[in-house]
Amino acid sequence: MRLLLDTHAFIWWFQGNTRLPLPARRVVADDSNDVLISAASAWEIATKHRLGKLPGAGALALDIPGAIQRQKFEELPVTVADGVRAGELPGPLRDPFDRMLIAQALTHDLVVVSNERIFDRYGVRRLW
Repeated sequence: MRLLLDTHAFIWWFQGNTRLPLPARRVVADDSNDVLISAASAWEIATKHRLGKLPGAGALALDIPGAIQRQKFEELPVTVADGVRAGELPGPLRDPFDRMLIAQALTHDLVVVSNERIFDRYGVRRLW
């Protein structure tokens, strides 16, 4: 299975936070699955950390590429096509980071590990 961690799932995984449910942790830990982290999540973490909105994620914010590499996750770059698809998504969803994750999940046929039920409205396969 190819998984895309939503930003909060990535943060909670990195922190070992039990707010990430056990079934999600098991799937992420399963070496037979590919786990991807979007460049949009890196942007979101860095931005929110700079603004003081993620006080518990300082260690992650200081070395996002290293954290991805140490976990043997894969980076998912944002392409122009991803940007177009995210911008064309219908509906009132205002969060640009969520729009990008939805677009990337649809384009790359990824299962999103997230508690965001709004993803379901866009036909995204979601675990959690």
